Amino acid sequence: MADSASLTRAVVADMIDHTLLSPEATTDDVAELVREARELGVYAICVSPSMLPVRAPGLAVATVAGFPSGKHHSLVKGAEARLAVDQGAAEVDMVIDVGAAVVGDYTAVLADIVTVREAVGDRALLKVIIESAALPDEAIVQVCRVAERAGADFVKTSTGFHPAGGASVHAVELMAEAVGGRLGIKASGGIRTAAAAADLIAAGATRLGLSKSRAVLEGFAA
Repeated sequence: MADSASLTRAVVADMIDHTLLSPEATTDDVAELVREARELGVYAICVSPSMLPVRAPGLAVATVAGFPSGKHHSLVKGAEARLAVDQGAAEVDMVIDVGAAVVGDYTAVLADIVTVREAVGDRALLKVIIESAALPDEAIVQVCRVAERAGADFVKTSTGFHPAGGASVHAVELMAEAVGGRLGIKASGGIRTAAAAADLIAAGATRLGLSKSRAVLEGFAA
């Protein structure tokens, strides 16, 4: 976990996936996202798979699979992820079947994640979106453990589209305890201030998914 005293603007910027996943996004919007990302010095951009390929020198390119509901067949998620990697994505954020997690069917969750992991192989970093605000604590812990078993690189709190809400300090703490530093933790959804970002990092987040990156970074000292 990061020491809050060490959270300079540059340190936080290097944890950010600068994100544009709105349905109405255009290619011009994505070009502006890339321009702003480079100006801010963030780590990555995250865009919808239909916007790929994206030329973004100096930035990691992330995309999503099974987004935002997770209610896609696992084979469809895998095909979507594989195509995205073929088109230049270095990271894929997949959404689990949240309903399976709600009822405790962790075998189905495991199979879902394994399908995407096998589809992309070692060509891309895999983040697993668990939609933590929609899950009870025990399910959050169990899904994180399942994601680790399935070969994921990160667990991620939220899509930012679920009515239950986005990232919370409590969820990140549970996730951090469950994975014990073996996986990264991405907090996303509703993070709009430096204070919120700092709290999530202190709780264990190692990556932040932000659409308001500039506003958040302005709250950190240079």
